[in-house]
Amino acid sequence: QVQLVESGGGSVEAGGSLTLTCAASAPTVTINLLAWYRQAPGKEREGVATYFTIQKYSYLADSVKGRFTISRDNAKNTVILQMNSLKPEDTAVYYCAAAHKTTYSAGIPAAREINYWGQGTQVTVSS
Repeated sequence: QVQLVESGGGSVEAGGSLTLTCAASAPTVTINLLAWYRQAPGKEREGVATYFTIQKYSYLADSVKGRFTISRDNAKNTVILQMNSLKPEDTAVYYCAAAHKTTYSAGIPAAREINYWGQGTQVTVSS
């Protein structure tokens, strides 16, 4: 069982930056996917960024390309989402996610393929 704990959410003005960190409570040697999803009020949960640990391959949704980056710190067993040039439409609850195996080792898997979710952290961007 892997527990994921997010930190770093908050409120910023448009154009600002935030760094989200997700810490895993147990070794993630069997985890192939570490990812960030988000859910805005009244909308479905959507994938934002993924990192495939075996392939060491990362992917960003079109809506955040050029503004967000995802990285992994193996020593600290964390995955980090750096968010720059934030927009009001980035406002959402952000969830850290992990999966043992996904159908494809690329892109953003459907939420149903996720084995573990963090509790979520609120990001609010004001205009």
